[in-house]
Amino acid sequence: MSVTETTSTYRDLHWPACIIGGSFAAVAICLSVFSILQHLRFYTNPAEQKWIVPVLFMVPVYATESIISLSNSKFSLPCDILRNCYEAFALYSFGSYLVACLGGERRVIEYLENESNKPLLEDGTSDESKKKNSFWKFLCEPYVLGPELLVIEKFGLVQYMILKTFCAFLTFLLELLGVYGDGEFKWYYGYPYIVVVLNFSQMWALFCLVQFYNVTHERLKEIKPLAKFISFKAIVFATWWQGFGIALLCYYGILPKEGRFQNALQDFLICIEMAIAAVAHLFVFPAEPYHYIPISECGKITSETSKEEVKLDEGGLVETTETHVEASGTSIKESVQDIVIDGGQHVVKDVVLTINQAIGPVEKGVTKIQDTFQQKLLDSDGKKETEVTFETTSVAQKDC
Repeated sequence: MSVTETTSTYRDLHWPACIIGGSFAAVAICLSVFSILQHLRFYTNPAEQKWIVPVLFMVPVYATESIISLSNSKFSLPCDILRNCYEAFALYSFGSYLVACLGGERRVIEYLENESNKPLLEDGTSDESKKKNSFWKFLCEPYVLGPELLVIEKFGLVQYMILKTFCAFLTFLLELLGVYGDGEFKWYYGYPYIVVVLNFSQMWALFCLVQFYNVTHERLKEIKPLAKFISFKAIVFATWWQGFGIALLCYYGILPKEGRFQNALQDFLICIEMAIAAVAHLFVFPAEPYHYIPISECGKITSETSKEEVKLDEGGLVETTETHVEASGTSIKESVQDIVIDGGQHVVKDVVLTINQAIGPVEKGVTKIQDTFQQKLLDSDGKKETEVTFETTSVAQKDC
């Protein structure tokens, strides 16, 4: 197919694709906004819901940017950069949500400590052997690492958030300089190098999340973590691999590349997928469990009591009473403020901690090199002083 024919086909399919994609995007945005407002209206568990809302907000972000990019290809790169930045933050939010469901970091540390002691008690392994080869233990037996597993999981998620954001702005800079080469797997373009870095970073973040889930899934049974994990993974990772696959197909000529077909196809598919994801989120991240709060918070509740008669086999009747403690609702403005302020502080703290963890080994290595170099200088100076002393002594003996 020639360039002219491909461009003509693209123009013929562009507006029908915009109408269909826009319809799916509108459905996705409406459903997601409804779900988000429900969580903000019944913001009864801030520890969990301040991370659920960012995860749910990923659908309208993806849908809005995709339909804008599909409608006007000039906004394709800026929309892709914003989408990538938010994707990294959403992954971090999902990991923080799992920690919140386990009762917070302190309880997670206690739980991981207990899990790490179980194999030691069973086979009599010493604690020193547990600390050896931590990397291989993380790959094969993550439960024996104890609280260190939480540190590794957080580091894996935050490093992806940092690298994803950095690569997004690097992409914008390379595009301005004309050396990005979107979809071009050539050594003099920046695209293949950024793809390799992000691929490794993304897979490591996913692996850290999977290992953390493998250790804690028994404690997370109440929230049905597998469904949440699959629905989130489908958005974050499947869409990325989908774009990578489309780029490969266009590069090898299986799909046409002219006429910005590559980005348009990716945006069109994302619009459809976000509508499916929005429907799934209604069942995977429902707001109904947060409509009720503990009885101890009786200052903001209304009580509904229902009576039910249960027939016994012996012919008697027993009256049962069920009391539901329903939340009176919260201010959406206050809920948003808590998500932005408290959640933002949490993100900044983890980013600073991760940067310090990354810089720590580098500083130790530099210090070690400096100490070694200084020691060699001292040794060489000592040898020179010895040689000078020996020469002075020899001269003195000759004079005598």
